[in-house]
Amino acid sequence: MLPFDILRAAAHSLGANRLRSSLALLGIVLGISSVVVLLAIGRGVSVQITDQIGNLGSNLLFVYSTTVEELTLEDLEALRDPQFAPSIETAIPEKQTFARIDFGRKSRRTNIVGTTPVFADARNVKLASGVFVTAPHVENRSEVVVLGGTVAQDLFGNREPLGSQVRIRGNEYTVVGTLRTSGGGGFGSFDTQAFVPYTTVHYRLQREQAISGQITLSQIIVKVRDTADIAQAEEEVKSTLRVSRRLSDKADDFGIFNQQELLNAIGNVSRAISLFLGSIAGISLLVGGIGIMNIMLVAVTERTREIGIRQAMGAKRRDILAQFVTEAVMLTIGGGIVGVGLGISLSLLLQSLQLGGENGLTAVVSPGIVSLALGVSAAVGLFFGIYPAVRASGLNPIEALRHE
Repeated sequence: MLPFDILRAAAHSLGANRLRSSLALLGIVLGISSVVVLLAIGRGVSVQITDQIGNLGSNLLFVYSTTVEELTLEDLEALRDPQFAPSIETAIPEKQTFARIDFGRKSRRTNIVGTTPVFADARNVKLASGVFVTAPHVENRSEVVVLGGTVAQDLFGNREPLGSQVRIRGNEYTVVGTLRTSGGGGFGSFDTQAFVPYTTVHYRLQREQAISGQITLSQIIVKVRDTADIAQAEEEVKSTLRVSRRLSDKADDFGIFNQQELLNAIGNVSRAISLFLGSIAGISLLVGGIGIMNIMLVAVTERTREIGIRQAMGAKRRDILAQFVTEAVMLTIGGGIVGVGLGISLSLLLQSLQLGGENGLTAVVSPGIVSLALGVSAAVGLFFGIYPAVRASGLNPIEALRHE
């Protein structure tokens, strides 16, 4: 038989038993839609986390002290020297403290980050109003503050904070800017932080010096010129700080956090999560495949006489085998197409419901997920359709003709 004849015969047989075919189709539809939804959720979580971290800057290194000897301005200036670190675009100081911010009867304890104007560009800080910390603010040790979105909301509600005076450890600070609410969760959200000049933190909030008498820093953010040079920049940071901190015969007393490594680790975890979710959905698909096999075995029994007649008329064993395998594959591919459509609809519905708030559950249906789902549905039909097809093609023509 020609391939077209096989397809036509398979379609005719399935159409002659619409109810049974529809019930067999249902198991595949539910299985494939489950695969699409769970994989889309896994993909969505991965994209959401990766975007949150990527928005904070993927070409950054975070340098911190691992001993009681803190980082200093001398270390900062050494990292800014292009002779020692040509791959580094700039180095940004951070000096942090925890304090309570008061406005009228409202107050909030928050992390105060002392830094410079370059911080806003390096960390992709988005202003809602006003300005970020400026160079004159740093030079004059100004008592100014930029509030994260959540901090501003807690203290001022719907009022405009710009120009207002808040109190931090007994001193008045002028609000010069507020940040957009980013909803970054636990991955470096600025919503619950406040920003001031790093000189202000040192001289007015936390006068802490190194043994050498220099201003200490909580960490140094290193911005690399090109993401491709991250590894080279990390080596330059190590060699530069070993010289700056006079560690020729000592172990490193500092650490370097590479955000790109975090992104890679999250990618590995998200793939594992997607595989796990896909495996769970695969159980329902397995059940649907078993249903296909059962339906096809029943069809072989019911059509035994028909098979005998076809064999007597000259149909070869491979023709019978091809027809029954084609019927199974057509069932599962049809179910796969409907299942993909249902899965995409459910994914869009879950996303529109915004479970968990504005930054809650996200489902991303990629072309890869659709291709995988359709491929798996075809594979299920082929796998579970082979045994009934072999059984049908192996019937004895004489016994088949005697079957009632």
